Amino acid sequence: MTVPRFAHVDDTTALRASLGLLLPDLDFVSAHPNVEDLLAKRPAADVVVLDLHLATAGQPEAAQGPVAIRALVAAGYRVCVYTQEQRRFVLAACLAAGATGVVSKTETLEATAAAFRAVADGELVVPPAVAGLLEVLVRRGSLTVLSPRQRQVLAARARGLTFAEMSRTMFLAESTLRGYWIDLSRIVEEYLQETSAGDIERALGLSPGDLLDP
Repeated sequence: MTVPRFAHVDDTTALRASLGLLLPDLDFVSAHPNVEDLLAKRPAADVVVLDLHLATAGQPEAAQGPVAIRALVAAGYRVCVYTQEQRRFVLAACLAAGATGVVSKTETLEATAAAFRAVADGELVVPPAVAGLLEVLVRRGSLTVLSPRQRQVLAARARGLTFAEMSRTMFLAESTLRGYWIDLSRIVEEYLQETSAGDIERALGLSPGDLLDP
């Protein structure tokens, strides 16, 4: 079984130096202050763990956000955003740019490691707030290729339910539910990579001047 390799991009020196030590069961092969440095060195990594906010006084021209994600995906890396950002449309834009996962820096180390492994396995990892956006897109007919069971699983994930909790209420094995989620992940990932954040806003009625524009 191939062990996935991770590279880390973060402008915070202490976090670059410590993440691999805090997650010793994961194989971190390199750490970089910006995406440009990673792309110049091209580490042999399967997943790039990426901080969103990289432009600072010390590196004002550093690529960040969806621009950085697209550059990494174009270079052949799978991307997991690791961030304190909580705005759900920003996070949805990251998924639309090609990120496979979004993980909050407030998660426990155990949950973080599990999420990074899931991304390495190709599973879409999204916080409940963003899963809720996907659920709304399904209800509004913008994402129409899901089966009834996949919609049920998405709704449960949008409410933050674990696979164990879902298993008890749906009377299905956790492995079966994870299978539904992996199939759903592939569908949603393809949809988001073809959909801009603006398209998502329009589908929700939230674009500037639209009905739900506050």
